[in-house]
Amino acid sequence: MVLKLQHKLSRRERQILDVLYRLGRATAAEVHQALPDPPGYSAVRAMLRVLEEKKHIRHEEKDLRYVFMPVVPREKARRSAVRHVLDTFFDGSPEQAVATLLDVSGRDLTTEELDRLAALIEKARQEGR
Repeated sequence: MVLKLQHKLSRRERQILDVLYRLGRATAAEVHQALPDPPGYSAVRAMLRVLEEKKHIRHEEKDLRYVFMPVVPREKARRSAVRHVLDTFFDGSPEQAVATLLDVSGRDLTTEELDRLAALIEKARQEGR
């Protein structure tokens, strides 16, 4: 099953989900505090409710407060988002995506990062992917 989560979120919803992934779990006040240029507290609570309705997050009650957490593990959401980008912008081609990434940020990569990328490519080659 391929999840289609990230591309259905507004910018602010993605920011809230990013906060929850970074913190693991958080109250509405903690999310509000962690957001860049945050909207009002009640707007954050409303967006948390919307994210819960969309089944991106869930909550538990703890000490008379709601504590929110992502439903989907970050790695699974990350893979889904990358799959969506590959399908939408690169015709499903990892080669085209990597070529574009290297074109855009290749000058910014350190020798160590390039070595790690080369090692990942070699590992994939050996595993027959």
